[in-house]
Amino acid sequence: MIELLTTKYTYLAVVILLAIGAYVMIESDNFVKKIIGMNVFQTGIFVFFISAAFRTGGRSPVVSSGGSGGGSFVSPLPHVLILTAIVVGVSLTAVALGLVVRIYESYGTVNEDTLREVRANE
Repeated sequence: MIELLTTKYTYLAVVILLAIGAYVMIESDNFVKKIIGMNVFQTGIFVFFISAAFRTGGRSPVVSSGGSGGGSFVSPLPHVLILTAIVVGVSLTAVALGLVVRIYESYGTVNEDTLREVRANE
């Protein structure tokens, strides 16, 4: 178990990030905190994919002219997917924060329970 934790410590970090993000999203009533929890959870997924793509001794798949091109290469696909996911995540966060601002302007709160009470009294 100790050997697994020392060699695969990034997976432990992934589990911790996913757990913290899920806990914050589930337990918090504040919409801004839920968005922060979503971003922490998303970061855990990013770290998982990047650490899964890591190869000891692997090189970049870019081969210079005249190079031998032999050896072990790191797959660039997970990195490209994560780069795309980061852009989508930033866009999603911006839209979510924009919705929270609109909710605050309309109802004067960003708390889920208070918003439910306000909506029930309308």
